[in-house]
Amino acid sequence: MEANPTKSQDVLIVGSGAVACLFAARLSAGGVPVTMLGSWPAGLQALSQSGVRLLEPNGTEIVQPVLSLKSLSECMGIRFALVLVKSWQTEIAARQLASCLASDGLALTLQNGFGNYNVLLQALGSRRVAQGALTLGATMIAPGVVRSSGGGVITLGLHPRLQDMTNLLGRAGMVVETVSDILSVQWGRQVINSAIHPVTALLGIPNGELLLRPSARNLLQTAAREAAGVAVARGVHLPYPDPVIACEAIASQTATNISPMLQDVRRGAPTEIEYINGAVVREGEKTGVATPVNRALMLAIKALKPGG
Repeated sequence: MEANPTKSQDVLIVGSGAVACLFAARLSAGGVPVTMLGSWPAGLQALSQSGVRLLEPNGTEIVQPVLSLKSLSECMGIRFALVLVKSWQTEIAARQLASCLASDGLALTLQNGFGNYNVLLQALGSRRVAQGALTLGATMIAPGVVRSSGGGVITLGLHPRLQDMTNLLGRAGMVVETVSDILSVQWGRQVINSAIHPVTALLGIPNGELLLRPSARNLLQTAAREAAGVAVARGVHLPYPDPVIACEAIASQTATNISPMLQDVRRGAPTEIEYINGAVVREGEKTGVATPVNRALMLAIKALKPGG
């Protein structure tokens, strides 16, 4: 659908990739008006012409209309925003939201990687930014077309103004929980992502294949232990007792999934390696924890690009 000026009660989704489309379809199907703001021309064109198309694991299909923005002038006074862009796009998203988020609005970041919340915080202030983490998975099939991995939970940190957003997500049929220690959950995801994402991206395999290749499994295990060691050194209490068991459980549960980093590599798009393994390496340097495998994985992913 062509964009009309966004109404303040709409949910603005910043992003047009796989997870952004998943949220757009779910919210729209739940009766929540959705507007999408992105930078991918093919994605925005498909959304404008055909809406968002979601393929469910059971074979059913959801097609929902969404508005796609062509300019920030159409996006003013927004009360609710979901930030679902890649980490390397967060600074741009923060500037956009600083222009169009209402003074009483709230932006919720559910992104992978570290540093996103702080970027948004600097642009919007603590009253207008909340943070969370996802276990939802999605694969982009084509612009505006996404396949859900099924299941998954949205975990939110505490924020005094988050209840309305939580209610909207509930209307969309999403499972939402709130925790007092969101840093624990985020580091838990970071450890898993630092182990699964780069190895699958380098080898070009779905998540479950990691467990069938001894050398790949060894890389996963070592990367997870390093990242967990950094988290512990920072005083973080991880949400599981054994990082290797946790990573392998996720790889098994999402065996057919194509990791976001592998999707990026296949599309020739920038990856979030600096914000996942790179963040582990940088935090390791600060805490005196060696992270040689995470560093090697980071460099190997960078080397996939000419000049990398």
